[in-house]
Amino acid sequence: MTASDDLTTTRKSNPVPAVALVKTVPEPRRDSARYRFWRRLWRHKLGMLGLVMLALLVIAAVFAPLVAGADPVIMNLKLKNQPPSLDHILGTDAIGRDVWARLVFGARVSLSVGLVAVSIYTSIALLLGSISGYLGGRVDSIIMRFTDIIMCFPTFLLIITVAAVLPPNIFNIMVIIGIFGWPGMTRLIRGQILSLRSQDFVLAAVAVGAPTRRIIFRHILPNVVGPVVVAATLGLAGAIMTESSLSFLGLGVQQPTPSWGQTLTTAMQLPILENMPWRWLPSALAIAFAVLSMNFFGDALRDAFDPRSTLD
Repeated sequence: MTASDDLTTTRKSNPVPAVALVKTVPEPRRDSARYRFWRRLWRHKLGMLGLVMLALLVIAAVFAPLVAGADPVIMNLKLKNQPPSLDHILGTDAIGRDVWARLVFGARVSLSVGLVAVSIYTSIALLLGSISGYLGGRVDSIIMRFTDIIMCFPTFLLIITVAAVLPPNIFNIMVIIGIFGWPGMTRLIRGQILSLRSQDFVLAAVAVGAPTRRIIFRHILPNVVGPVVVAATLGLAGAIMTESSLSFLGLGVQQPTPSWGQTLTTAMQLPILENMPWRWLPSALAIAFAVLSMNFFGDALRDAFDPRSTLD
């Protein structure tokens, strides 16, 4: 009998347990920061309600053609100003368009404007806040003085002024809101980095000669994610309100593209305000629904990231 036969016989007589061959994935420890974060988030009842409401909005926006059941721009003058019915569950507007379809497709516009605008000013704030907070000195002074100058002017008036000059369309509104929304978040990120750059792990990275870019993006910014995510979530609600206000004033999304704020312009006419609530009330409730859901979820994220939270 050869050595290989002896090895085969030994393996058959002493088989390796199957359990030992399976690589187990360790579950998160109950005292870990990640476990505590998810536990706090799950226990925040209003936050979970906001998350469900936000998920419903996103589903309606993504599957708008299926949810709406009608084209939001098709007119039928024979059906103008019809009250809610089985064929048109929220009635029709002044030129016979389905109000429910325009409400659902309006969610696409509002969420798109909010996401793009928040992404733009969050990127600007991360760049300026990181440079200002980490480098300090003259660079910090220049960036902060420029930020203070921008914050001296009412943001909404600046947005209205620029929107009145540029052609009114959805892309310009996204860029305008994004460009003028960064100062507050920049100061937040700068304050966080000022407190982090004196921590031991940052000083150790500096001592071993790590480049500035690596220190900022690998050691500092990951610890700023919590406050930035919370601020971006709350900023999303603000961006939707701003877009709705601009559309209400005629400076935002133009006809025939559906928009919540644009629909509210009909409420400026007293007969419609009093006698045709289906023309404006659904859009008003949709804006309130979206803003409340984002504020509830933003508050939940803030409490979940807070180590002093009482939700434990």
